[in-house]
Amino acid sequence: MDILWIALSIFFVVLALGLGYLCFRLAGAVGRLSGFIRGLEQELLPVIQKVGGTVDRTNQQLDKVDLVTDSAVDAAESVDTVIRAVTMAVTRPVQRISGLAAGITHGFASLWARRDPSAAYEEAKRAAERREREIAEELARDEPGP
Repeated sequence: MDILWIALSIFFVVLALGLGYLCFRLAGAVGRLSGFIRGLEQELLPVIQKVGGTVDRTNQQLDKVDLVTDSAVDAAESVDTVIRAVTMAVTRPVQRISGLAAGITHGFASLWARRDPSAAYEEAKRAAERREREIAEELARDEPGP
C-alpha cells in the first residue's frame, strides 16, 4: 500500500510540475499578447485619427461639390426657361412666315394654272393654314414631356 501512496505522490508532483510549467508558458504567451496589443494600440490610434480627419475633410469637400452641383442645376433650369421663352416668342412668327411663303407659292401656282384670282386666293389661304398646322404639329411632337 505504501508503494501506491508513493506512486500517487510522484504522480501528483509530476502533475503539479507539468501544470506549473504550463502556467509559466501560458503567462509568457499572455505577456507577449499583451505587448502585441499595446503596440498595435500605439500604431493604430494615430492611423484611426488620420482616417477620421480625412473623412471630415472629404465631407467638407463633398458639401462644396453639392453647392456647385445645386448652382449648376439652377443655372441649367434658368437657361432652359430662357430657351423656352425665346422658342415661344420665335415660333409663332416663324409659323406665320412659313405659312405665308407656302400660301404665296401655292397661290401663284394656282393663278398660273387656272387664271382665276379668287380660286388662287382660296388655294393660297388653305396652303398657308395647312403649313402653319403642320409646323404646330411638328413642334408639339418634338416638345419634351413634363
